[in-house]
Amino acid sequence: MAEADRIGLDMGPRKTMGDRINGLRRAFTTREGLIGDYDYGFLFRPNLPFMKKSRRAAPFFGLNDRMPVVLALILGFQHALAMLAGVITPPIILSGTGGANLTPEHQQYLVSTCLIACGILSCIQISRFHIYKTPYFIGTGLISVVGTSFTIIPVAQGAFAQFYKNGKCPVMEDGTRLPCPDGYGAIIGTACVCALLEIGLSFIPPRTLRRLFPPLVTGPTVMLIGVHLIESGFENWAGGNGGCRDRPESGLFSLCPNINAPHALPWGSAEFIGLGFSVFLTIILCERFGSPIMKSTSVVVGLLVGCIIGASTGYFDRSSIDAAPAVSFIWVHTFKLSVYGPMVLPLLAVYIILACEAIGDISATCDVSRLEVEGKLFDSRIQGGILSDGISGVLAGLFTITPMSVFAQNNGVINLTRCANRKAGFAACFFLIIMGIFSKFAAALVSIPSAILGGMTTFLFTAVAVSGLRIVSTISFTRRNRFILTAALSLGYGATLVADWFSYFFTYSGPNHALQGLLDAVTLVMETGFAITAFVAIFLNLVLPEELEDDMDIQDTPAQSVDQDADDVQNGKGPGEDLESGKR
Repeated sequence: MAEADRIGLDMGPRKTMGDRINGLRRAFTTREGLIGDYDYGFLFRPNLPFMKKSRRAAPFFGLNDRMPVVLALILGFQHALAMLAGVITPPIILSGTGGANLTPEHQQYLVSTCLIACGILSCIQISRFHIYKTPYFIGTGLISVVGTSFTIIPVAQGAFAQFYKNGKCPVMEDGTRLPCPDGYGAIIGTACVCALLEIGLSFIPPRTLRRLFPPLVTGPTVMLIGVHLIESGFENWAGGNGGCRDRPESGLFSLCPNINAPHALPWGSAEFIGLGFSVFLTIILCERFGSPIMKSTSVVVGLLVGCIIGASTGYFDRSSIDAAPAVSFIWVHTFKLSVYGPMVLPLLAVYIILACEAIGDISATCDVSRLEVEGKLFDSRIQGGILSDGISGVLAGLFTITPMSVFAQNNGVINLTRCANRKAGFAACFFLIIMGIFSKFAAALVSIPSAILGGMTTFLFTAVAVSGLRIVSTISFTRRNRFILTAALSLGYGATLVADWFSYFFTYSGPNHALQGLLDAVTLVMETGFAITAFVAIFLNLVLPEELEDDMDIQDTPAQSVDQDADDVQNGKGPGEDLESGKR
């Protein structure tokens, strides 16, 4: 083991080019540099009742400690697998029947591009660049990996519903939705512009951001994002969320996913439920009996088991895999960028939430990496992380994909493997880029049956809701805070459960496009549960004064006595920390 990780500035002599070359030579030509003396069996040893548990803890690798090349590659691959399910879910949903209804060729391209962009943008976060002649940085310098944000999904789905309603996206005479690449271009174009807000927020001190957007605001907002997404996951679990969802008696979508698909069945069939449950059950078994590497990649293992069962029972259509090109890269396909005015307000709320989540996620990464969680260095990591997050939002749109943000589930990998070394982070970026370049891999992911995907995404989306609940649990349940939560969640839950409640409020249908755009914007905000919750919570938190509680016992709620050991256990769960932003 090398010396302990240095938290402060390195005041030692700078390494010369010769030193770096000699370091590379030792790393790749010596046994110590390649393999070292690490107990590799620790990563793959299952947690079975009859097996003796090791009493010796694995060594901890700090941020810049020396570590064997093989170990860095193994742990980097583990990080990449822990991210995989979360990265591919948004492009599959938004390019499929729940979004733009794009062709399989475009869907495969977007999945490939998401993987490549995640690798590139994660490198920026991990590297940490100093902005010349300023006190500011870009990136955290930690294993702060970047993935496709789930937060955009409810807003984008609401916008696509408006597009098909107002004619921006084409619809057949029988109501079948046709591919809408221009609508997708409007989504990513608007997201590019709104990402400038997060870039601006990065220059505000983190403590000020926490006061403006405390857990009282971010907690219920994140929770409602998860609640909304669970509906989409459950619909897929039962067969799909497209035209077959309404179980028509005849036509193309009388069976799911359509009558031409292999092993097509009516929506809600027992076979679909069973397929999804095989994924869900595997995730639980991995958590109970799996080795450290299986626990952190349990969602991917569950997906793999579901795919094996689905392939052996005839649910897969391999024609799209055979037709896919061997390789892909960014800009193989492009979309006409535009700004859709009604989406601006909801997307501004999205980027506020992403900035607040970044603070919590980076704090958690510093914690599990055994670095300080206060002081100037810590604040600079927060500032650099939020700035890099905002830049990633702009670059993601230019890369033809939806916004990206810091992923927190990789904190579980750090906690399990006791490795916070950046070499593992860079190895993860390498594997993500490789996965994206070979587009046959993306084609295989796109061809996964909806029921299998639904079993996985339901678990992931529920993890988002639990993260929001965890954030809410950190606040004091005073009368004022309970009132703010009640008022914000009343509208938020209502808009989430009855999605079209505001669709008939405005009756204007004249030629004034500017007025129609304004009305569409208000409607989209009012029908996006988490957005209206965020705005109401922010407003009430600013205008309602703090009150001195007469009964101090009111604050001693169970939520305030969450056991820290339970929180540490939670950190060991890969998918359970998608948005673990409750740590401050």
